[in-house]
Amino acid sequence: MNIFYVISNEQKDPGAETAEFICTYLSDQGKTCYLRECCGMVVPEQCRYTDAKQIPEEVECVLVLGGDGTLLHAARDLVERHLPLLGVNMGTLGYLAEVERKNLPEVLDKLIANDFMTEERMMLNGAAWHQNRILMSDIALNDIVISRSGRMRVVDFNIYIDGVFLYSYAADGIIVSTPTGSTGYSLSAGGPIVEPASSMLLLTPIAPHTMNVRPIVLPADVEVVVEIGSKHARDMDGAEVTFDGDTSVKLHSGDRVVISKAEQATRLIKIKNTSFLEILREKMNK
Repeated sequence: MNIFYVISNEQKDPGAETAEFICTYLSDQGKTCYLRECCGMVVPEQCRYTDAKQIPEEVECVLVLGGDGTLLHAARDLVERHLPLLGVNMGTLGYLAEVERKNLPEVLDKLIANDFMTEERMMLNGAAWHQNRILMSDIALNDIVISRSGRMRVVDFNIYIDGVFLYSYAADGIIVSTPTGSTGYSLSAGGPIVEPASSMLLLTPIAPHTMNVRPIVLPADVEVVVEIGSKHARDMDGAEVTFDGDTSVKLHSGDRVVISKAEQATRLIKIKNTSFLEILREKMNK
């Protein structure tokens, strides 16, 4: 690789110190490195963090400095560019951002020498509907969460899979997750851990008010519909759908969220030939 782009989380990399180190190191090796302008930059409304149009067409790789949250933002912003992303962990616990700051020289040398692998991660498409009108549609790498909004009141959910009714239950919410997201919120809610490069959907209830509802693993090609029931509905309450813990829209009784596997995928760079089980063991022992 010869041409790189760096996205830096200003809170995790104050003064862009690490980002500047990367650009200087690559430049010294005769490579081209662009640094995302942060301070005072106006990001278009349709972007979360980075304007993909500002990334030169010749860029071959994007380095994302921060943590898993920063990488999620970048993956969603750049999804149409299909550029490989490498996460540099500047936080405490990172499943997506596998590279540590101290290993950067070795990692950059491997990128220059094309000594790495890429891994495709499935994403989700979601659309929130009110009657026959779309309230919002978006994409997610980790998960789409439908949860209560407002006062501490449970929400009734009706779940359909490929148009077939599955079950109804009252709960604080439901998480529809990708394998990548299985180590995130879904795991905290009691969901299973799934090998992240696999292709499937995970349904994990959040604090269900019944003993009969458990997490479910489904094929990736199904369509999941989550409908907000009316049993506990109040005008001042309702629910909310959130995409990767970021963008969201309010829902009310009768509204639906339709979720399916996205056509787009995220490409992650893997420097080390480390199995997911080894990474999992290391992260969960921290």
